[in-house]
Amino acid sequence: MKDAKEFVPRGIIPALITPLNSDESLNCDALARHIEYLIDNGVHGIFVSGTTGEFYALSLEEKRMMIRTAINTVKGRVPVYAGTGGITTKECIALTKMAEEEGVDAVSVLTPMFISPSQDDLYDHYKRIAESTSLPIILYNNVPRTGVNIAVKTVERLSQIDNIIGIKDSSGNFDLTSEYIRVTRNNPYFHVLQGRDTHILAGLTYGATGAIAATSNVAPALVVSIYENFMKGDMKAALDAQFRLAPLRMAFSLGTFPMVIKSALSMIGIDAGPCKSPVYDLKPAEKEQLRAVLEEMNLIKK
Repeated sequence: MKDAKEFVPRGIIPALITPLNSDESLNCDALARHIEYLIDNGVHGIFVSGTTGEFYALSLEEKRMMIRTAINTVKGRVPVYAGTGGITTKECIALTKMAEEEGVDAVSVLTPMFISPSQDDLYDHYKRIAESTSLPIILYNNVPRTGVNIAVKTVERLSQIDNIIGIKDSSGNFDLTSEYIRVTRNNPYFHVLQGRDTHILAGLTYGATGAIAATSNVAPALVVSIYENFMKGDMKAALDAQFRLAPLRMAFSLGTFPMVIKSALSMIGIDAGPCKSPVYDLKPAEKEQLRAVLEEMNLIKK
């Protein structure tokens, strides 16, 4: 068995949408095709059952099928990550055990939602999850969605647990991201991933090892080019790619998340289906604005 702390989450890891049929059942064939599209475009990992994947609306068996489809499609070409977040510690442990049984490479655990745990509560929550598995665990901070923040000191404490090997920060607060990097920079086994797609290059320049990026569902080659050009030392090309990506991330405000991503995929010819209700399709005016963004990015023809 591999040592969890040796696992390095790196590069551009798409936070996958969950393709659905018209009756909102899983479309595993579409998921497999989408994964092939992403791997063909150079992504460095595959992430299922996360926020972009509507994890909050999926049953345990639907999550299992998502993970199983991803593993069977990827066939070891890149690491497979799974989201195993929930409100209770017991639920997170159960989801993490299921993901481990299915053979994922690592899990990402979002902070609890709806409740307001203290920092000591969060430390105990993550410590117990870590003790329940041999998998590498990536903490997941997404204050805009959960209202719960993992404090810098708490991340510093949690980074000392052997199989807690990183954090994804989707707070949008780069001061916070940079502090996560600063306080763990001397720990070679802990890594920070950017979760706000407009901050990918900024994170890399500070020492982040990559990004879990929702926009890479739609424009994987462009997002990958930010990372690859940075690694080659071509900062101009990396910055140009980051600026080209920005309008797509800013367009997320056009509709209820993650409908914008699914609508964009449909416009470029990728079958994503609807979202789980009550998240419904974009209005015609919103679709026109989104199409204009995709045309400007040369993802579809004018």
